[in-house]
Amino acid sequence: MMLSFFLKGLLIGISIAAPVGPIGVLCIRRTLTQGRLVGMASGLGAATADAMYGLVAGFGLTAVSDFLIGQQLWLQLIGGLFLCYLGVRTLLSKANYSPSESKGKSLLGAYSSVFLLTITNPMTILSFVAIFAGLGISNPEANIVSAMVLVVGVFIGSTLWWLTLSSGVHWFNKRIHSTNLTIINRLSGFIIVIFGVLALYGLR
Repeated sequence: MMLSFFLKGLLIGISIAAPVGPIGVLCIRRTLTQGRLVGMASGLGAATADAMYGLVAGFGLTAVSDFLIGQQLWLQLIGGLFLCYLGVRTLLSKANYSPSESKGKSLLGAYSSVFLLTITNPMTILSFVAIFAGLGISNPEANIVSAMVLVVGVFIGSTLWWLTLSSGVHWFNKRIHSTNLTIINRLSGFIIVIFGVLALYGLR
């Protein structure tokens, strides 16, 4: 029974993380320009946010979820502005591949920035609430152990996706020349800015 919940959580974590969006673009770009550790740290930030939202949905914390949904305007504004900032910084940054930067503050910064981007996306909590409700464990009467196992599965599934993505990109990076890195840097920055502008446009 517990294995079934864990596997469901694993699939949920992968399905939430897998769609290509600003987080995926950012993770790919950081892996290419700063190394696999920074890419993995970025993905771990997203996985942590996914797990936190999974806890809220899984344990029926309606007060928390209602508050987050009620603050959708401000969360979307913060997320959109932060995306624009990261996109512009990416556009203006040098495309030198320097994996030596992937230590200390770089890892913490990569983790915290993606965590902030993911946690300020109100659609994430809505997705988890809908999925957990469909599984019948999004209420206080649900089995606490089952809910916890499901959330652990979500975290591991999301983490596995980001580890796989960053490892694959790192392998691919060995076949990329510095000129191509410049193009990737500019393209990544442009895409991230577009996502930020779309988030801000959605505030209308």
